[in-house]
Amino acid sequence: MRLAAALALAGLALALPARGAENDVPAPLQGVDVEERLGGLVPRDATFTDQDGKPVRLGDYLASGKPVILSLVYYECPLLCGMILSGQARSMKETGLDLGKDYRAVTVSFDPREKPAQALVRQKHYLQSFDRTGEKDVWPFLVGTGAESRRLADAVGFHYAYDEESRQYAHPAAIMVLTPEGKVSRYLYGVEFPGRDLRLALVEAADGRVGTSFDRFLLTCYRYDPVARRYVPYAMGVVRAGAILVFLGLAGALFVFWRREAKGARR
Repeated sequence: MRLAAALALAGLALALPARGAENDVPAPLQGVDVEERLGGLVPRDATFTDQDGKPVRLGDYLASGKPVILSLVYYECPLLCGMILSGQARSMKETGLDLGKDYRAVTVSFDPREKPAQALVRQKHYLQSFDRTGEKDVWPFLVGTGAESRRLADAVGFHYAYDEESRQYAHPAAIMVLTPEGKVSRYLYGVEFPGRDLRLALVEAADGRVGTSFDRFLLTCYRYDPVARRYVPYAMGVVRAGAILVFLGLAGALFVFWRREAKGARR
């Protein structure tokens, strides 16, 4: 399923019309979209350079058994990319989960002109907001060749384009949550991501191996709605939860009644 997303071009956030009205889209924006590929694998062998100039493989960040938040941006983006990363950072804090312990984040630039020094500046800024400046592996910022960045973007259905006139990229506003095995588990759209939605997406991606039992219970009551682009109450899940509560209430009432009967019998 294709979903239109917010775009950045010449420092402005634009909105795509419906797919059927593609002829009305300005030429630089045509084809810029997110094509959801849930369950698709990212290329673990894709090679990049980290913020310290060290060559790395994407699979290096999938070896910890933790879910991963993947963001595709470019560091010299005049507006939208900074908003996406800032919204992602705020949401990560609101999840209540521990960056590095419960999950990791990876940010990749799709602009082949960008260098590790630019990635390092961005990484320092966001790690400082977590008081994790010395823990670079919990949220690496990478640069790469145009071919490798495009290979990763194509694997997750993230389609962007370079506009020669403005010398900027048009791209969707979205982040992806990956399973520990590197499969695309969830897309979150926009520049603000509710902390509850990101937490549930991480718990879902990790198959319940992070978070609490209550989080796993919530996933029986909530489902991700691709139209609303958020987790919403799931009717059958709510019914099941109500049935469980009724059962527990009846069991408690029967226990109290049994205790009273037992005391009466002893008297």
